Amino acid sequence: MSFSNLSYVQPTSESPWGTYLGQIDRVVPYLGRLARWTDTLRRPKRSLIVDVPIEMDDGRIAHYEGFRVQHSLTRGPGKGGVRYHPDVTLEEVMALAAWMSIKNAAVNLPFGGAKGGIRVDPKALSLKELEKLTRRYTSEIGIIIGPQQDIPAPDVNTNAQIMAWMMDTYSMNVGATATGVVTGKPLHLGGSLGRVKATGRGVFVTGREAARRLGLDLQGARVAVQGFGNVGSSAAELFHQAGSKIVAAQDHTGTIFNAHGFDLAELMPHVRSTGGVAGFKGADKIANDDFWNVETDILIPAALEGQIDVARARKLKTKLVLEGANGPTHTAADDILAERGILVVPDVICNAGGVTVSYFEWVQDFSSFFWTEDEINVRLDKIMVGALKNIWDAADRHKITLRTATFAVACERILAAREERGLYP
Repeated sequence: MSFSNLSYVQPTSESPWGTYLGQIDRVVPYLGRLARWTDTLRRPKRSLIVDVPIEMDDGRIAHYEGFRVQHSLTRGPGKGGVRYHPDVTLEEVMALAAWMSIKNAAVNLPFGGAKGGIRVDPKALSLKELEKLTRRYTSEIGIIIGPQQDIPAPDVNTNAQIMAWMMDTYSMNVGATATGVVTGKPLHLGGSLGRVKATGRGVFVTGREAARRLGLDLQGARVAVQGFGNVGSSAAELFHQAGSKIVAAQDHTGTIFNAHGFDLAELMPHVRSTGGVAGFKGADKIANDDFWNVETDILIPAALEGQIDVARARKLKTKLVLEGANGPTHTAADDILAERGILVVPDVICNAGGVTVSYFEWVQDFSSFFWTEDEINVRLDKIMVGALKNIWDAADRHKITLRTATFAVACERILAAREERGLYP
């Protein structure tokens, strides 16, 4: 496996950037004459590291490290979320930005890939400190973001309020209200209906289509969800509405199990009021590692990257994996799942519902004309179903996995645009 020789990153095969590079290596044989441009996919176009100093409530000056990486701008402005997490690193943000490039091209959105983050535990900050952090970070990366340059969005531990502060800060600095600089905003600031549940809806739509291909009836299907935040809970609700049983759930608070399925009408209020699934009276508490032993029809990893390693891949008892998170499966684990006949719908298409509705929001902001939620959902479903069909056709044609097929379709689009644009000067 070849790795980029970027001096500031020393990836391993199981690190986020190493995983991405391994995925690129696998797709090269399917790129034909475009393969000569492949190294442009192995090197981010621009990586920005910023110091984010703020005055804390007690008067101390604290410094946090922030990142914004633009992996590719060949097909349009950068697009990707901003996460606040104590484990954020430049390498992780690079990989997430690269996966955004693939994701946007896979569903044929006119965006490149970007991602941002701050190494911080947001739960340790007051609301005022969080606002200061967000505004300073936005000012620091303001030199490379903009409605036609790079459009941030919510990600892990960020939300509509964070986006509102980012939009306001950028607008103050440029002297004009620029609603299109971020997506995932509150509705009254130019946000879009359907955005909050869009990623989870995309997981459901691609899962529904995959189940149909497998001959798997969603009625009574057993589903396990890792990560019960916005993505995981939204997907769980939609599968539940389709007649499936949500039998296991895991988040940062613990793991719960009920062979007969949870009553989501009771579980959802519990999660909202307590902050997690732990302590839910309608289920049994089980060990976190036992989550991977639960027998299911559908498994949805919707937490952080790197969750399915080789050991877990060997013992999974499921038919279909829907990657709601970015990069949840190690490359070697991917091979094991394929050998075992477990179908994986990869993150770069499975969770693309969020960025698709972000695109709708961006378009609506420019036109100042907003669609109904039904219109949003119809457009989203049509794009997701069409994109998955195109990818599945490529997988059948080349006899490759859905992940490699997704990369083949996406990389061909990115590199064809790169070749047609040429190099400047």
